Amino acid sequence: MNHTPPSPLCSAEHSQLLVVDIQAKLAVAMDADTRREVYRRAGSLAQGAGVLGIPVTVTEQYPQGIGHTAGEIQGMLPEAVRVLEKTTFSCCRDEGIMGAVKRAERPQVVICGMESHVCVLQTALLLVEAGFQVFVVEDAVCSRDPRNKANALARMARAGVIITNFESVLFEWLADSRHPKFKEILNLIR
Repeated sequence: MNHTPPSPLCSAEHSQLLVVDIQAKLAVAMDADTRREVYRRAGSLAQGAGVLGIPVTVTEQYPQGIGHTAGEIQGMLPEAVRVLEKTTFSCCRDEGIMGAVKRAERPQVVICGMESHVCVLQTALLLVEAGFQVFVVEDAVCSRDPRNKANALARMARAGVIITNFESVLFEWLADSRHPKFKEILNLIR
């Protein structure tokens, strides 16, 4: 992917959503309040993407050991979601996942998930290297240790990843309060 949109805003036309490893057994290692917020915000992003026709790919790191996507998220995923298993920490090192990202033909990748300093970090950095414009949703990612999350966000920002939040992404996808799906998306924020 060599085409990066010139705008620092994400758009529904150019975006795809990558939900990284929000799995039941991994999630229980996170602070309970943080886990609930990541579920809510990542779920809202997935629902918003579904409403707006934005492709969604969900990854699961070694589900035989860590379990599948948390039930709290599964119920919020659009019907057309692709759930792909991996053993690599970076989604970019898995041919199936990288193929899905490339086939979406959307140069902007919005990322949420777990853990910020491992799979999210490695995926974001390698997507930038591959020529994608990457947005990491800071309030929809987490790590067991908040210091690791802070370090990962700083590293990604220095590498050219745009650090954003879930409300910004949803409003950037809408772009206009006259959008026909405005009220539906607004309900995801409340």
